[in-house]
Amino acid sequence: MLSKRIIPCLDVREGRTTKGIQFKDNVDIGDPVEMARFYYENGADEIVFYDITASSDKRDIMIDVVRRVAETIFIPFSVGGGIRTVEDMRKVLLAGAEKVSINSAAILNPDLISQGAKAFGNQCVVLGMDVKFTGKSRSIPSGYEMVINGGRKSMGIDALEWAQKAESLGAGEICLNSIDADGTQNGYEIVLTDLISSQVSIPVIASGGAGKPEHLLDVLTRGRADAALIASMVHYGTYSIPEIKSFLHAGGVKVRGTW
Repeated sequence: MLSKRIIPCLDVREGRTTKGIQFKDNVDIGDPVEMARFYYENGADEIVFYDITASSDKRDIMIDVVRRVAETIFIPFSVGGGIRTVEDMRKVLLAGAEKVSINSAAILNPDLISQGAKAFGNQCVVLGMDVKFTGKSRSIPSGYEMVINGGRKSMGIDALEWAQKAESLGAGEICLNSIDADGTQNGYEIVLTDLISSQVSIPVIASGGAGKPEHLLDVLTRGRADAALIASMVHYGTYSIPEIKSFLHAGGVKVRGTW
């Protein structure tokens, strides 16, 4: 059995880490470079960095911040936000990231997934999915709809159908974010996570809603996720990564660390 990964997420706006609830009311948390170093030193398995307004502002990602984070940590580093072309991917990877996360641009141009996979390998291409519960309908049979531009625009695309299509195009991993659960600290969207995890063969990272270690145990077992993204629960110092991993280990989840 592969170890489950615990991945702090740095949502970055104007060069600062920020955190909101359901993509709204964001507050300043701190310097992303310092936070990345802290999480790396405290046992994070990976770091995810999102420039959260690059797509909606129609600008390039802050490559200087990406480079500074990459110089600071020595674990896998995934970067997303404002990546629209293979050349954008190349710039991010050359700045030190191991993976690129594409979300809005992939929906608008699905060929970007296959182009990125061909140029850099499937393992480098992460499909970011921002998903909202709408209820089942003819156009959204799973009941979950894709949204883009930081949750600002509904696309009328079924989340499960999109995940399966993206896998067929060459995505090597999915980062699955529930907008309904995002920032609430009330737990991950287990039904959504299990739905996607059970219907694709690539790793799925659960995102949105973590508030306590029990939530991670739930999504990594019942939700069948391969990894869990965390933000508020560590950003505000409520829990440490060693505390979370110790809890998961005691609950029978295989995680990286010394016990």
